[in-house]
Amino acid sequence: MTELIQQMLFPMPMTVQMVAIVIAGVFLASFVDGVAGGGGIISVPTYLIAGLPAHLALGTNKLSSCIGTSVSAGRFIKGGFVDWKLGVPSILLALAGAHLGTRLQLALDERYLKWLLLVVLPIVAVVVLRQRTFPEERGEMPETRRAAIVLAASLIVGAYDGFYGPGTGTFLILIYCNFAKMDLRTASGNVKLVNLASNIGALVTSFLSGKVFIVLGLIGAVASIAGHYIGSGMAIKNGAKIVKPVILVVLALLAVKVITELV
Repeated sequence: MTELIQQMLFPMPMTVQMVAIVIAGVFLASFVDGVAGGGGIISVPTYLIAGLPAHLALGTNKLSSCIGTSVSAGRFIKGGFVDWKLGVPSILLALAGAHLGTRLQLALDERYLKWLLLVVLPIVAVVVLRQRTFPEERGEMPETRRAAIVLAASLIVGAYDGFYGPGTGTFLILIYCNFAKMDLRTASGNVKLVNLASNIGALVTSFLSGKVFIVLGLIGAVASIAGHYIGSGMAIKNGAKIVKPVILVVLALLAVKVITELV
């Protein structure tokens, strides 16, 4: 294990340009993720642009995003914006869903999901545009029904995260707020817990496979902490005023990413 860690410290040469790209890209991605989720759409390409091979980029991204997401989650927990009764089972179901999604990915062509997303994304964007604001207060509905919606969403979107991934946090916020009638801040706090759990699971897998650039990932983690701290703070303070436009940006970036990969 010690030898494996030593190999992962510098699995390839690290340049000043590589570090600069990672710091700028990861900060922007983490800010977006701290506000409304979906930062992986920016951070994964950042590591690829910096020159890392795909598997190393994905593993290194999980290292920096895990550390950064823990800061966002911590701010929401400290502010009391987490529903633990929903949060704990959501984490477990999201992990189970991610495992199933990963297994499904190995059996099916990923292009099918990407074509489906091209149909779904415009519909989601229209829903966001028509929505005047996200709820600042928890809506009235039976708690059993709310729990069923939240837990089902955690499992299904968790499976999506394991199968493909980008935009997971954004989709969860939309479902938690619109269908489970959670207030935006609590929904965001619970989403951060789910994302942190799935990130940790993926990081452990990448680490055991030796696919993490530890030093570069820790440098990215510093930028991730700053981005998540500022982004989550703005989400807590400004709520829907900032979350809605950021969600639209994330959906647009995801659409561009999907189209680019299909071409």
